[in-house]
Amino acid sequence: MREIVLDTETTGLDPKTGDRLIEIGGIEIINRIPTGVEFHRFINPERNVPMEAQNVHGISTEFLIGKPLFREVYRDFLAFIGDDILVIHNAQFDVNFLNHELGLVGEKPLSFDRVVDTLALARRRHPAGPNSLDALCKRYGIDTSQRTKHGAIVDSLLLAEVYVELLGERQATFGLQTIGSGAATSERRNGKRAAAKQRPEPLPSRLTEADLVAHRSFIEKMGAKAIWNRFWGAVTS
Repeated sequence: MREIVLDTETTGLDPKTGDRLIEIGGIEIINRIPTGVEFHRFINPERNVPMEAQNVHGISTEFLIGKPLFREVYRDFLAFIGDDILVIHNAQFDVNFLNHELGLVGEKPLSFDRVVDTLALARRRHPAGPNSLDALCKRYGIDTSQRTKHGAIVDSLLLAEVYVELLGERQATFGLQTIGSGAATSERRNGKRAAAKQRPEPLPSRLTEADLVAHRSFIEKMGAKAIWNRFWGAVTS
């Protein structure tokens, strides 16, 4: 199962008041295991980054000069996420910003039906909190030494670990079948099990004639009503 763990950074708290997206980071996980496939873009918001926001994520107005605009990266972003589940901490915030930016370029919004909000998961599992990403990492003993400030890719990697813990799947399931494209992958995504392949020729019976005679003699001792009498033809065929 493919999912995308996603995080964003912004100029502020509300796109309706003019705040914009400045960073998108996402990592691909399959069966809850990171694959190493990532999407990461810094985005020129066409406005300044307030100092309060810069103190949180460390991204300055000057740094974003010359970075691509959202309309130059959104197609790559949509191709990366495909139709798969999005795993986001405090999803309302990130999805609101993403949908605002998508609306500005004439794209349809992301549906919340495809989003797993790990903050909601954490609140159900740990109602007393705290349930920030930092607090959850501390609770589960996840190393955050590389996280000096908020950053979309680093936070996505940390969130992937937190997500597994919240689901109680520390030892994620390893598929015995190679993950790839084609009919088998399609069947997995549709929740169907591929039919087992049949041997081109049945294996020869390992029963000897003496075994069959002994078995028949044993059944006869059970009487005419013995259930084995119904299957005797199948055994000998």
